[in-house]
Amino acid sequence: MKQVHVAKHAPEAHLIRGFLESQGIEAVVRGEYLTSGWGELPVDLCSVWVVDEAQFERANELLVDFLKGGFARKFSGERWTCPQCGERLEGQFTACWNCGTTRK
Repeated sequence: MKQVHVAKHAPEAHLIRGFLESQGIEAVVRGEYLTSGWGELPVDLCSVWVVDEAQFERANELLVDFLKGGFARKFSGERWTCPQCGERLEGQFTACWNCGTTRK
């Protein structure tokens, strides 16, 4: 395993992990339960790790693009409407945030 991102908090780490897994890269979050002690412990506790080190470079490139907004811009013109609840969603989402229905 190799560390690919140090998060400010657990929700950020899980967002990054979810993004990487949506791109076919297995990742795990480590240290999320230690964040309550940040006032006394080193800051880099909550982090995201790529399970297969051979995928690290690809994961890092995707992550840099994601954090700079490249991924959102890539799909910005592909807005879609959820067939279940009618919610309008940005193109980068593969499932409805409102009801969980998968994009078709």
